[in-house]
Amino acid sequence: MKRSKGIILIIIGSVLWGATGPMMEWVLHNSELSVPFFLTVRLIVAGTSILVFLKFQKKKVFVIWKEPVWLKQLFIFALLGMLGVQYTFIAAIEASNASIATLLQFLGPIYIIIYVSWKGKTFPPKYQVVGIIGTLLGLFLLLTNANINQLLISNEALFWGLLLGVTFSIYTVYPARLMKEWGVLVVVGWGMLIGGIVLALLSQVWNSNEWSELVSYPIIIFVVLIVLMGTIAFVMFLSSMKYITAVETSILSSIEPLTAMIISVFWFGQILGGWQYTGVLVMLVFVTWLSVAGDLKWDRFKKKK
Repeated sequence: MKRSKGIILIIIGSVLWGATGPMMEWVLHNSELSVPFFLTVRLIVAGTSILVFLKFQKKKVFVIWKEPVWLKQLFIFALLGMLGVQYTFIAAIEASNASIATLLQFLGPIYIIIYVSWKGKTFPPKYQVVGIIGTLLGLFLLLTNANINQLLISNEALFWGLLLGVTFSIYTVYPARLMKEWGVLVVVGWGMLIGGIVLALLSQVWNSNEWSELVSYPIIIFVVLIVLMGTIAFVMFLSSMKYITAVETSILSSIEPLTAMIISVFWFGQILGGWQYTGVLVMLVFVTWLSVAGDLKWDRFKKKK
């Protein structure tokens, strides 16, 4: 029963998160909303909603603030994990498109393996090296359509996409202990709210002239859907990892980029080249392999600590 629950959670979460990509692409390209403003509103509204819901459920959402050690970890997750993955994801979409951005976040396992190897002062096993090479080959085909003389995305999109892989790996790995101690919803809620408040202060959102744009039709409809669907997706994705194995998580989460690609084809008419589709398939196969290997290495590393 628990395994079935985990599978349902990761499938629905992946589909919802994959669907929000094209929706965010449409909003950014059809309005004057900037990435910082849009993300500030999204994080604060979503985080506040989760915490209010927990409060109505009689959960002790403020207790974590009395624990300095856990609070420090919460802020690290909120800024580098939650805010980091959402900002780089939306920035990558703005610079390219939802399909490319969603696929680039799947470089995360490579960063996890490199970090674990560096921390443990060991060279990655041969099968991991092969996995990394295979993933990078798939990425090369995706970004060039097998033409070494052309790059099909801008340097800005490539920068945000590569950084997205880093933040996605932090978002996936770092909060494991936090969520085990305090629960998924408490950590996600505070992570979103803290990240949103910090971004609001940095961008001085109260001085923005984008508020009128936010409430215009149909922008407001898409923003509400993105906040709702994205929040549910985040909670479901992180919750699923309690019930299913790394293999199942890796395979089923590949539904996310496929969802984004299918929606983009029908909505925007975005068609990839033949070698690009091959690159997508190669990436998904080797990322699944790397995810499993990375999770196993990370578990061993944590046990040593």
